[in-house]
Amino acid sequence: MAVGIVIVSHSARLAEGVVELAGQMAQGKVAIVAAGGMPDGSLGTSVDRVVAALREADSPDGVVILLDLGSAVMTAEMAVEMFAAESSHRVVISSAPLVEGAVIAAVESATGSSLDEVNTAAESAHLLPKHSD
Repeated sequence: MAVGIVIVSHSARLAEGVVELAGQMAQGKVAIVAAGGMPDGSLGTSVDRVVAALREADSPDGVVILLDLGSAVMTAEMAVEMFAAESSHRVVISSAPLVEGAVIAAVESATGSSLDEVNTAAESAHLLPKHSD
């Protein structure tokens, strides 16, 4: 098994794009699931969509959630509480940057790392240089 990854974004298209990019890096070895936008297609975050994504990404190794903006934290926290009623697997809400963190989390998960190792690696993504000196 591998640590599952859930991408929470206010935009469904943004979440799907991050899943596409991270999925390419994981080469199909990791469940990476988008939970973006509202059911009516508008911008926002949906507890129901995040719970559904947690179910899909669920793994005995745990699930890490990466999100785009601070207001998605409350949605993710409510979803984790609801999900905990049906699964005993650990879920971590990461403070990693969304894109870089998702790519690093996917690679780390694909190598068989633990939930804590995947989250630590993802959270270190903010240290990646964006330019060469």
